[in-house]
Amino acid sequence: MLNTSSKAAIFSWPTPGMQTAALMSTISVLTFALAPAVLPKEEGKKKKLKTDILLYDNLDLDSDDVSLDNYGEIIDLSNYEDIYDYEDLTSKIEVDTLAPPTRGFPQPLSTTAVPTEVPPSKLPSSATPKSKGPGLFGSVINQAKLKQIDLTNNIISWVDEDSFRLLPSLQELILPENKLTSLPELPSGIIQLDVRFNMIQSSGIRPEAFQDLKKLQFLYLADNKLDYIPVPLPEGLRSLHLQNNNIQTMHEDAFCNSRDHSHIRRALEDIRLDGNPINLSLFPDAYFCLPRLPTGRFY
Repeated sequence: MLNTSSKAAIFSWPTPGMQTAALMSTISVLTFALAPAVLPKEEGKKKKLKTDILLYDNLDLDSDDVSLDNYGEIIDLSNYEDIYDYEDLTSKIEVDTLAPPTRGFPQPLSTTAVPTEVPPSKLPSSATPKSKGPGLFGSVINQAKLKQIDLTNNIISWVDEDSFRLLPSLQELILPENKLTSLPELPSGIIQLDVRFNMIQSSGIRPEAFQDLKKLQFLYLADNKLDYIPVPLPEGLRSLHLQNNNIQTMHEDAFCNSRDHSHIRRALEDIRLDGNPINLSLFPDAYFCLPRLPTGRFY
């Protein structure tokens, strides 16, 4: 049997404060149960953004910095040949074909052709080895037509003995302002020889070097180091320039035949000996047959 106080507690009507507390508890329970289903889209996006930021902060990006110290660790090319098996690939390449791609990567074009067996065959006539040319003056045909050589103002100090002798049509050889110390053998058809402003000495001219040159008309030997006039001179010589050398004496048969006083040498009209240490008046018998006296010092 319940007492009166107990009955009062059970059947008593709840007060306004108790009603408010019970209502709040009920709303909290309903909110917790329904929260996952009624969250707005904006709140879900914010939650996902916070999660991504948290993951990004936890990433260790310092280990991915590329420097000279860790370049080999990050980019490892030691197994490059393993990735591209060139030995296996080369055996599949044929002439005039492209290699197939390997493992999904485009294969670069090969610049090296694979050698193939070529049956021996006779070379065509156009591919047969040709004989070496004669050198400076071209072929034999051009040598036969060459008439003039002008090598003025170079630094030529030596010429082979047979360089000009084998040029049958050569008429003019012009070699001034070089460093020649001697003269090579000259072709028989030479008409003019100009070797001014060189270093030619009398010992550098062969004995009787001009005697057989029947066509020689102009001989220019000025501004060299000659000690005497190179004799004998061809009969057809018209002009002889020997100025500014070191000529001190003259042979009596240099221009004329001392045994034939009736002989007159009419072709030789231009002889220059000025600038030499020679007194021409001391050698009157050397030029009695000339139509004109040589130019030089007579006192």
